[in-house]
Amino acid sequence: MRGTARRVGGTALATVVLSAGLAACTDDNGESARSCTGGTYAWSDVRRSEELTELAAPIRLEKRTASYSARLKPVGKTGVRPTVNGTPRGVRADDVIKALGKHLRVGEPLAGPSERDVPEEGLGHVFEAATGDLKGANYSWAYRKAVEADFAYTCGSNAPVKGHVRTWEETRTGFLPCSSGPPELMSGRQAARESCPEGSEAAKAF
Repeated sequence: MRGTARRVGGTALATVVLSAGLAACTDDNGESARSCTGGTYAWSDVRRSEELTELAAPIRLEKRTASYSARLKPVGKTGVRPTVNGTPRGVRADDVIKALGKHLRVGEPLAGPSERDVPEEGLGHVFEAATGDLKGANYSWAYRKAVEADFAYTCGSNAPVKGHVRTWEETRTGFLPCSSGPPELMSGRQAARESCPEGSEAAKAF
């Protein structure tokens, strides 16, 4: 699982310089076909969201048990990869995502183009709980902390290139008893609504 990333508030327009040197440009067939690296990014409309990605079948433990494991099944739009629309010529999608991470000052790198939020198509994570005192109705889920942003990339004499990034800061799992109050996480509340018995403490907020 990806480690906890530090949150930075605000979505104001900001500029990040990727290289301290002069931008390196290569002429091709006119201004629009130039490849240029070492430019700057202006970020705007940065948005974060928490998305439920996997859910276990309702868990009912008739007697106390020390541990439990559950196969989480993908829900909604899963099996996705980070994307960059409008990648500038000469720049990799991974470079754009790293630039966003630098702008956000995240503690861990943002997910790159080769990563997936679910291990394999149609196959979710296995969650294991070991609290030493499990009984009754419980629920387990997984979620991603998504982030997306618009950018304008300026390099040399080229016209700014505009694009959009969608990736995530981390993926995590949760396991809670239905007898406890509604979880703080929105994904957890959605999971409780789907898995816990009607009238249980975890589902009372709905």
